[in-house]
Amino acid sequence: MATPTLKIENARFILTLDPRRRIIQDGSIVIGGQRITHVGKAHELASVAADRVIDGRPMVITPGFYNGHMHISYAHAVRGIFPDDVADRLLTVFQLQSMMNEEEEYYTSLLAIVELLKNGNTCFVEPGTTKYPDACMQAYEDSGCRIILGEGLTDMPDPKKLPRYSTEEAVSRTESWIKKYDRRLNDRVRAWAMPFSALNCTPELLKALKKLADEYGTGMTLHHSLGAKVQESFKQKYGKLVTEFLEALGVLGPNVLLAHVMGIEDAEIDCLARTGANVVMCPSNAIKQAKGIKENGRMPEMLAKGINVALGSDSVNSSNHLDIVRSMNLAACLYKDARQDTTMVPAEQALEMGTIIGARAFGLEQELGSIEVGKKADLVLFDTHRPEWRALFNPVNNLIYSADGRSIHTVIVDGRIVVEGYRQTFTDEWRLMQKVQEIGESLLARSGVSFSHRWPVV
Repeated sequence: MATPTLKIENARFILTLDPRRRIIQDGSIVIGGQRITHVGKAHELASVAADRVIDGRPMVITPGFYNGHMHISYAHAVRGIFPDDVADRLLTVFQLQSMMNEEEEYYTSLLAIVELLKNGNTCFVEPGTTKYPDACMQAYEDSGCRIILGEGLTDMPDPKKLPRYSTEEAVSRTESWIKKYDRRLNDRVRAWAMPFSALNCTPELLKALKKLADEYGTGMTLHHSLGAKVQESFKQKYGKLVTEFLEALGVLGPNVLLAHVMGIEDAEIDCLARTGANVVMCPSNAIKQAKGIKENGRMPEMLAKGINVALGSDSVNSSNHLDIVRSMNLAACLYKDARQDTTMVPAEQALEMGTIIGARAFGLEQELGSIEVGKKADLVLFDTHRPEWRALFNPVNNLIYSADGRSIHTVIVDGRIVVEGYRQTFTDEWRLMQKVQEIGESLLARSGVSFSHRWPVV
């Protein structure tokens, strides 16, 4: 049987993110099965037939976006409940998450995936908070998403009451996850080692999980949000800053992704550059949680050292949105203002962070992250028949500084259309939203968690 083909014809602009960073005006893309078979000027590909043709004339096309840190399993059910000044938010977060059952996690994860895909997030890292992966595998299969998952583990006491096991059991559980889930669903699922952080995992666990990642050819991610007190305690205990400590353990490398990466010093940036470790920063989360990203998040310095800095959302109770276009805008704007230097993080570099740099940070650059012949077909089509796109001369500037995810018309993952005409194609969205509303109400009632409104509700 012949491989089905799809052609996007006469696109206004194609932002290829290829090695030359070509922007093809009046271009076409042809997809055969999972992969891109042709990319070029529309007139050059006019004779190439396809089973289905999409009119690309209103479209700016980019590679799919990479969300490097996105907890999908619980937050949609209780979105927006936390007042701005709530104390110990994470204690409540993990309490609520621990109370969710298998069915509830499936539905909340599916709604998160709907929002992610409609915002062009074709691949994302769920950093270890999924409790029922077998149930959620159906959501991954139905939606067609790419996901990197694992089990977040600690082997030390932690006030957030995170899942804690002996070092041996934590290693065994991680190996079982990798064996069971890695490269499932036609290679759209990857399983990584996921120690929670250097602050609540022993050196023995960190080293053992990095060894597993190396042996199985997979990755490892951990939280890496630091502060002056944490750094000082590490220096007193180990004689090193936290990132230096990780390098000395041998747990940094090209298959490691550090999340948040706040409060690091120059010597630690050198550690990351030296070892090839990758970083994901969550600017919308950082500014909402008042983490001082302009002072404590060294994004321009890391980029200048050639470190792969991807972008993430954290969750819908952290940043409260899952729009990587908005995150790219923040990356491009925050440091211009902070350093009073308009050359900081140009629009083109911000777009790279959401696409090709993200793919590189995930270890997927050979297959994804740019629009090139032979790569897998993960594409985002922006509708320029909207006022925020006009007038249109420089599509990169319009995308980063004017648009957001609401102008995403079509999303393709692995050659499959998963969003078309602004609508996802795999579930009854309104019924799903109603179900998650019911789950949230039940979860708050069972837990006794509630927060009053500042304004009267009458």
